[in-house]
Amino acid sequence: MALFKNDDTQSQDPPQEDSRLARSAMAGVRALVDVGIDGGGPMKSAEEVAAEEMAANPDPEAAIKAIAKDHVKAAAGAGFVTGVGGLLTMPVALPANVAGFYVLAGRMVGAIAHLRGYDVQSPQTRTALVLTLLGADGDDILRKAGVASGGRMAHIAMDRVPRAVAMMINKGVGFRVATQLGARAAGRLGRAVPIAGGVLGAVLDGYLMRKLAARAKEEFPPRDSLEAGDPGS
Repeated sequence: MALFKNDDTQSQDPPQEDSRLARSAMAGVRALVDVGIDGGGPMKSAEEVAAEEMAANPDPEAAIKAIAKDHVKAAAGAGFVTGVGGLLTMPVALPANVAGFYVLAGRMVGAIAHLRGYDVQSPQTRTALVLTLLGADGDDILRKAGVASGGRMAHIAMDRVPRAVAMMINKGVGFRVATQLGARAAGRLGRAVPIAGGVLGAVLDGYLMRKLAARAKEEFPPRDSLEAGDPGS
């Protein structure tokens, strides 16, 4: 299947994608994902997490499964802690929850990509990781940029996307990040009730992290097998 579609969508820029809000949101989420990938202080980097898990699980796929499980548990725990205080703690807990989720998700997806053979230090891979975190919105951005289905994030990570298309993707990411941040905040308003908000937060964040793990495994197939089966695209 061709990676790029030959249609008019490649030349269309949504009018709001260059807004200050979109650029700020994109910069913020990229910074959080960078922290997740690179680590800092007591927090291990994605590569360190991958290396530690490989020491215990020499099979990369077993290591990926364990990493996903650990991050789902961590997300659920964080979701409970930031929601358990209810309305009283929400002004502080909500931003902390959103930021913490992106950091954890960035580290998990980065570790999965690293174990599948991708360079998580490259800008192209980091763009692909952010797109992965956006879920269906990431799919829509790629569709509008003319990128067809089939290993799309992997091809972006492997720098197989023309520069003009890559620029369009980055613009789209900024706008969608701003939209998703608002949606994530609204979706947590149910945490206003003490204790019950903690349970809701744990369930929701654990579920979202599990979905991201499944998406990352789908979007980043083992790089060596992808190159062997598709050497020139």
